[in-house]
Amino acid sequence: MSTTNTTPRLLSYALLASSMALVGSYVALSKPLVMVLPVFLLAWLRFGIGGLATLHWLKRPADEPPMTPATRKFLFLESFFGNFLFSICMLYGVSMTTAVSAGVIMASIPAVVAIMSWVFLKEKINARTWMAVACSALGIGLLALSKSEHAAHASSGPASDLSPNSHLLGNALVFAAVLCEAAYAVIAKKLTGALTPRRITSLINLWGFALVTPFGAYVAWSFDFGAVPAGSWLLLVFYALAASVWTVWLWMSGLKNVPASRAGVFTVMLPISAALVGVLVLGEPLGGLQLLAFSIALLSVVLATLPGREASPSH
Repeated sequence: MSTTNTTPRLLSYALLASSMALVGSYVALSKPLVMVLPVFLLAWLRFGIGGLATLHWLKRPADEPPMTPATRKFLFLESFFGNFLFSICMLYGVSMTTAVSAGVIMASIPAVVAIMSWVFLKEKINARTWMAVACSALGIGLLALSKSEHAAHASSGPASDLSPNSHLLGNALVFAAVLCEAAYAVIAKKLTGALTPRRITSLINLWGFALVTPFGAYVAWSFDFGAVPAGSWLLLVFYALAASVWTVWLWMSGLKNVPASRAGVFTVMLPISAALVGVLVLGEPLGGLQLLAFSIALLSVVLATLPGREASPSH
C-alpha cells in the first residue's frame, strides 16, 4: 500500500474510531437526561437542536448530482434505523436491563456489521477482519464480566428490582439497537458515494425530527419544562450536537475510504467509551480484568487497520 493511499486510510480510521467513541460517551451521559426527560421528548429535542445546527449544510453543492429515488430511500432508512429506532431501543433497553447484559449484547455490533456487509454489500470478509471481530467481542465480553463483580454487590440498585420479563425485554431492545447500529453502518456506505457527509448529516437529522415529532409533541404538551435543572439543559445541548451532528459527520467522512465490514470493527469503541465514561466521570472502579478487556478490544482495531492485501468490495 502506497503512502498516498495509506494517509487518507489512517485518517479515515481515526474519524471512525472518534465517531464511535463519541457515541459511547453520549450513550453513557444520556442516563441523567432520561431521569428528567421522557425518552420521546428527549429524542425530539435532540433532533430539533441537531437539525437547527445543520441547516446550513442542507443546500446541495454545485458539483453534486440530484438525488435519485434510491438515494432518497437510503436516506430515510438511515435515519429510521440509525437515528430514530436506535435511540428509542437503546434508551428504553438500558432502562429495563442491567449494564452487564447491555455490554455483552453491544459486543456483537462488529460481527453484525460484518455479516450485514457480506450479505447486502457483497463485501469479502478476510480472516484478519473476522479475528478482529472475535477480539472485539471477547474484549467487551470480559469488560461486561468485570462489571458483574461490582453489580453483584449492588443489590439495592434499580437493576435489583427488574422482573425476569422486563429484563428479557430490555435485552431484546438492546439487541434491536445493535441491529439498528449495524444497519446504519451498512446503509451509510451506499450514501457516501452519492452525497457529501455534511449533507447526509443534515438530511437524516430532518428525517429523524419528522419521525419523532408526533410522539415528542404529544409528550411535550403536558410536560413541566420548568422542573428541568439548568445543568440538564446544558447536557442536552451536548447530547444533541454529539448524537446528531458530530458523530454522523465523523462516521460518514471516515466511511468514504473504508469498506463497511472493516469500519464495523470500530464500533467496538462504543461500549469501551461508555465504560470509560463510567470510570472517569461516574467514579466506577477500574480493575485488572477491565484493563485486560480494553487491551483485547483495542487489539481488534489494530488487526483491522494493519496495512495489507484486501479484496475490493464488489458494490
